[in-house]
Amino acid sequence: MSAPSASLAAPRDLGFVWNLLWWLPRAAVLGALAFVIFGPLLNLLIWTVAERWYFPHALPIDYGFSYWGRVFAPRGNAVQSLVASISIAVFTVAGSLALAIPAGYALARLKLPLRSLILLAFLLPQAFPNLPVYVNIARLFYEIGLNGTVLGVVLVHVTHGLVYAVWIAAAAFSAVDRDLELAARNLGASGLKAFADVTLPLAAPGLMASAIFVFLESLDEFTGSYFVGAPDVTTLPLLLYSAGAGGNYQIASITALLLLVPSIAFMLVVEKFLRADVLAKVGQ
Repeated sequence: MSAPSASLAAPRDLGFVWNLLWWLPRAAVLGALAFVIFGPLLNLLIWTVAERWYFPHALPIDYGFSYWGRVFAPRGNAVQSLVASISIAVFTVAGSLALAIPAGYALARLKLPLRSLILLAFLLPQAFPNLPVYVNIARLFYEIGLNGTVLGVVLVHVTHGLVYAVWIAAAAFSAVDRDLELAARNLGASGLKAFADVTLPLAAPGLMASAIFVFLESLDEFTGSYFVGAPDVTTLPLLLYSAGAGGNYQIASITALLLLVPSIAFMLVVEKFLRADVLAKVGQ
């Protein structure tokens, strides 16, 4: 009986070794990926509560929340910068959607010539290096009195937000069955009423997702805000840059965390709104 038992155990051992060799590389890759993603976040969180931390210590010497008090103090400018960032992002969303809804509907419903080129035209702000573009925009805005104003910053943010707004809006309207709109027209509804009562509500989840993308893009935008708004308009990314450049890593980390929390929250919301049928229509 010992010989058959040994012969049965050998395949089991070989299977265990094979599974181990199969899973070890995958576990190593997943572990490395988790470290790359969550390692900087963990370091960021540690810096937010570090009172003293310097080389060669692997961890902070003292922990505390004194820097949180400095950030949210009346002279810390964090609250004012947060309010400015959110206000600019809201105005950017409003301006982007005001242009993207009619443009997206036209691109989805009308047989426009050179439709693909029109969609590609909205990518032009992303096709060139930001630095020379914003330098020239800042010079132009200075001549017409928009430099250092909230309106000037909003206009710059809208040029970036239109990329997401128009493309996703066009996809959202394309995903709506046109027969539903035609049925409303056959029942006596005008074109505007059919759009408002049928097409727009069905496209609302995609439009909401595009609004969130635009909001996050505006909230995190730095280069345009720096050249067009600074020093009169201070946003959270500008405050983060100033703190990091000055070596105030605790304040920079707290500011970065303030930017990170709404980004993660809104991305989870986007995942609920963007359906597979809408994603399939992007760029078509």
